[in-house]
Amino acid sequence: MHLRVAGIEPESVVDGPGVRFVVFLQGCGHHCHGCHNKQTWNKTGGYEMTTGEIFRAVRQKELISGVTFSGGEPLDQARELAQLAEMLKHTGYNLWCYTGYTWEEAQGNPVLPYLDVLVDGPFMESEKSLDLLFRGSRNQRLIDVQESLKAGEVVLFKP
Repeated sequence: MHLRVAGIEPESVVDGPGVRFVVFLQGCGHHCHGCHNKQTWNKTGGYEMTTGEIFRAVRQKELISGVTFSGGEPLDQARELAQLAEMLKHTGYNLWCYTGYTWEEAQGNPVLPYLDVLVDGPFMESEKSLDLLFRGSRNQRLIDVQESLKAGEVVLFKP
């Protein structure tokens, strides 16, 4: 399976805890005012990579403790991303995903069962704060996905 990718950051310390491999997915229909990744909006931009290519790229990085999916909008490539997330989760990686969808809107997305944390909600420039941990605006939540799925309601991640 192929994913449309905007870029890769092989070693990030700002997109979740620890040293993380970040996959920026291409294509986003949210078009948040103040978005700092506008180049990822075009659904035909970027380039294609197979899930296997991305998996191998992650595995080559010895210091990586987790993988973060960002964008663009990762959940719009759900079937393909779920395949990659499953491979990574079964290998022991901590998985985070940034989405412009809310938790409630993302229900049923096949990526969710593999995620540890979902940073949900659109970036809102009026709620922007540089003091927030791992998110850009106050409306966004750090959601503990596994606990939320068990509880049937949002359980916030406690860093």
